[in-house]
Amino acid sequence: MAGFEFEKLDLEGSFLINYYYVGDSRGSFAKTFEKDFYEKAGICFALNETFASVSGKNVLRGLHFQLNHPQAKLVCILKGRIWDVIVDLRPDSKTYKKWLGVELSAENHKAIFIPKGFAHGFVSLEDDTVMLYQCEGAYDKETDTGILFDASEIGIEWPINVEDVVQSERDKKLMTFVEYEKNPMRLI
Repeated sequence: MAGFEFEKLDLEGSFLINYYYVGDSRGSFAKTFEKDFYEKAGICFALNETFASVSGKNVLRGLHFQLNHPQAKLVCILKGRIWDVIVDLRPDSKTYKKWLGVELSAENHKAIFIPKGFAHGFVSLEDDTVMLYQCEGAYDKETDTGILFDASEIGIEWPINVEDVVQSERDKKLMTFVEYEKNPMRLI
């Protein structure tokens, strides 16, 4: 089964992926991951866990990561549409503190591969948006954290009015970028 296309993004190690999709009068079928195709594209990804989130319009989640044992992630949208953002937090990277955003939707059949060492966040652009997360590495509740979505040191340009953002209480209390630099992610 062919149909995967991999586009290297400007942040080293990240990829935008057109995944396999076929639809007809009965409905559709999609495949977001196949180990051999990913490895041929230069992506080594050992899936540990899969989960999904459902978000209303203007819900902003992130910018999340784990301080210890960071996870690589493969994310796509099963229903709805988001603006997905990744931030390079690898201090030795030439793209440290750089970010990029891409639109992912159920209609465009794109996924993004986020390597270890990145923060991840998104804003839902439609009600009842369903995101599928596939993660490499174990979840580490003790060091699961993030940076505020509007950190001026990063300067993310969100495609919605920030006054309309809906966040969890946890995400409202994430650390500033200055706090992060005092206790950065440990890339093990």
